Amino acid sequence: MNVKTAEFDFDLPRELIAQRPADPRDSARLLDVRRGLADRAIADLPDVFDPGSLLIVNDTRVIPAQLDGRRGEAKIGVTLHKDEGAGEWLVFAKNARRLKPGDLVEFGDDFNAEVIARDGAEVRLGFNVTDAAFLAALEKHGRPPLPPYIKRGADPDPDDVEDYQTMFAAREGAVAAPTAGLHFTPALVARLKAAGLEFVSLTLHVGAGTFLPVTAENVRDHKMHYEYGEISEAAATRINTARAAGQKIVSVGTTPLRLLESAAEPDGHLPAFRGDTDLFITPGYQFRLVDQLLTNFHLPQSTLFMLVCAFAGTERMRAAYAHAIEKRYKFFSYGDATLLDRAP
Repeated sequence: MNVKTAEFDFDLPRELIAQRPADPRDSARLLDVRRGLADRAIADLPDVFDPGSLLIVNDTRVIPAQLDGRRGEAKIGVTLHKDEGAGEWLVFAKNARRLKPGDLVEFGDDFNAEVIARDGAEVRLGFNVTDAAFLAALEKHGRPPLPPYIKRGADPDPDDVEDYQTMFAAREGAVAAPTAGLHFTPALVARLKAAGLEFVSLTLHVGAGTFLPVTAENVRDHKMHYEYGEISEAAATRINTARAAGQKIVSVGTTPLRLLESAAEPDGHLPAFRGDTDLFITPGYQFRLVDQLLTNFHLPQSTLFMLVCAFAGTERMRAAYAHAIEKRYKFFSYGDATLLDRAP
């Protein structure tokens, strides 16, 4: 099936790209697209969700994944995007053409990596430290991996260390935030639970590939990067029980949705899962498990805009995004949110 990437383009005024999160977080706006278009706020969610809904959140924690290094006199900027184990990472590197296997990139007196292989801008690095020592080195030498549309000066912004992390963050490994989760606060979660909503956590370590635009003319020619995810036996059992009882399964963000749909069997049954996924969801995909999706507004011609079009319907999403632009909603990672139901 030939689907043109240009079909998912739209014009977005630059001033609508959020540079800071809403304060407080649950004061962000919410466009409810389930039955028409309704302008709400995240704080309204206890009254918006169907009673008994099961909310699936991503408990990944963002690491300081951007590093500035040197190979000799050459500056090498690195963004980690996938942990390959045993101290090896796939990274996107600026000035990657200057690197060849065997080169040593220095990030600090006690922190370096050897170039193992290179494929265009993607480089496989073997770091000199692993596990807790590696995370400590990142804390010392790295900075938050903000997407390129969030503009900061040369020095890291200390507010982003906290702002670019969800309240659910528990398991180190993401190099991009699961941004729908940024809207939640402990007070909001307490109100949701009091209203009869339940929460289940899973883990998808979001990679920097989430920022990459689709550059292929045909959608089917786009290469998705692998991301690692886990669904525990307990989480799978709870989700299956809720589904059997007729409870709505609500994905808080596209990352839980992609992991759930990667793991689900054709009949919608969910087994425990541990492994990589490169699932690319485009219009025509048959969803197996998720009923509703809470998600931010996404980039033109991005895999995530294609995903929401597949989930809720392309024409409905075009109308929703046109409404959001007219009403001056804020877009992207620090922006406002939409609530979608699955198209028939």
